Amino acid sequence: MSITGWRVHFTRRELARPREVTPFMREFGLLFAGLDGWLDERGVPEGQPFLLSPKGEYDVELNRYFSVWLASSPWNTQAAHARDLRTFFDFLWFARDECGWRDATVDDRAVYEWWRRRDEHGPRVEDGTWDREVSTVNQFYLWAIEQDLVRANPIRQRAAAAWSPWTGGAGRGAVRQVPAEASHTGPRREVKWLPPASYRVWRNVGLCGFDAGELPRPSFRGRWAARNAAYADSMVRTGLRLCEQSALTVFELPEMPSAGSGIVNARTVLPQAIAKGYSGRAVYWPVSALRDVRDYMEWDRRESLDYGRSRGFYTPTRRSLLVEDPSRPVVRMAGRWLPVARLDAGERRRLLVATPGGGWEPAMVWLNQWGLPMSMSGWKQVFADANARCRTQGVGVRATPHMLRHSYAVITLELLWRGHLQALGEMNEQQRLTYQRVFGDPLNWVRIRLGHRSATTTAIYLHTLQELEMRTRLELVPEGAWEPAGFSAEGWLERSEVAA
Repeated sequence: MSITGWRVHFTRRELARPREVTPFMREFGLLFAGLDGWLDERGVPEGQPFLLSPKGEYDVELNRYFSVWLASSPWNTQAAHARDLRTFFDFLWFARDECGWRDATVDDRAVYEWWRRRDEHGPRVEDGTWDREVSTVNQFYLWAIEQDLVRANPIRQRAAAAWSPWTGGAGRGAVRQVPAEASHTGPRREVKWLPPASYRVWRNVGLCGFDAGELPRPSFRGRWAARNAAYADSMVRTGLRLCEQSALTVFELPEMPSAGSGIVNARTVLPQAIAKGYSGRAVYWPVSALRDVRDYMEWDRRESLDYGRSRGFYTPTRRSLLVEDPSRPVVRMAGRWLPVARLDAGERRRLLVATPGGGWEPAMVWLNQWGLPMSMSGWKQVFADANARCRTQGVGVRATPHMLRHSYAVITLELLWRGHLQALGEMNEQQRLTYQRVFGDPLNWVRIRLGHRSATTTAIYLHTLQELEMRTRLELVPEGAWEPAGFSAEGWLERSEVAA
């Protein structure tokens, strides 16, 4: 019996060649030597996940889920699906007598849920983690049923009405099937976000190394504090996802508006190729945040480039994608010219742009200390380090990349609704009707900025605003509202004792 379980691997090119060739490797030497070309011919992208069974077998039908169905999804989505499937498949293998994924039953899922969520010896995962796992595994089995790979979905389903913010709950007539295993917290679950003041404390203490009083600490040695702060400020002010902002090239970054232009937000376009769900859209970059990004490019990024150039990191290879004319961002691929805007995140990491001096440099905006494109895992570590600094300084604030996106949504929606309602309040009925037809509603505008396909997804922020409004009103309830004038607990006790 295997003790390693299912394994998640990712496709890689330009693998190191061993110095000594074994008979086994000699037998398959042609495939090994031509692996890069084999992947290229079949259009397999770099970093695509695949699963190997505990016996080391490659299941072609199973892995078609990644190579076909999830092929256009962001890398982090594919990786999350692979790891969630591995967790469930491992449980089937070790706890259910080496059961295969094709034979999983509702009973298996019931035992799995108990172990995963309630067993005192189990991991006891949070509701959010469990809901994500249920969603990803359910999507896989729905696909497997469609492909006639399994007969039934081991995840029980239940009928549910689509939630609507306008009806205060379920929408009329809209019924869908959802996993019965989910935690049922649904779209009303608490959205974790930071008010502007809390965000500034987290950024100053966590990223910039200030103390709890937001004063510089002489002992802080954060060489890349300006880069990290510019990155976080951009996230919280634009609502971009981690995978989207990390994949930006110098060609998508807007230029600084000229002084005196009066422009507060510089508009740019997020290409579909790097937007989750191909939700390409306009992005409005606040000039104050954009200025910090431009300063990073002028100083810190240039220093990173000098380091990478001195180590020969930018010498073009067979895998490099070259932009020979920076004023015309196109690359040569498969015998034709392709705009940079159509390259996905993995291809962008291979981009090199010609410099005036005849050399090359990466096209990606965000670089690490070695002058190479910063990875998403690298940015997650930056956030983890910032949270650790806040804890050390006694600051009870933490943040994740997605919390900054939530913060953008909640704050922007609140500001837009406030202005929207104020404008409507100053109009008559006919003017209000015309205004709403022309400008629509703030929820839809925020939906577009976030790249959501449905306003139902964006509506979770409405519930956050409702909760915030009620909490604010609760704070304003006067203490005297609970007791009549002249009432005291001591007097009430004395009268009670006399009556007794």
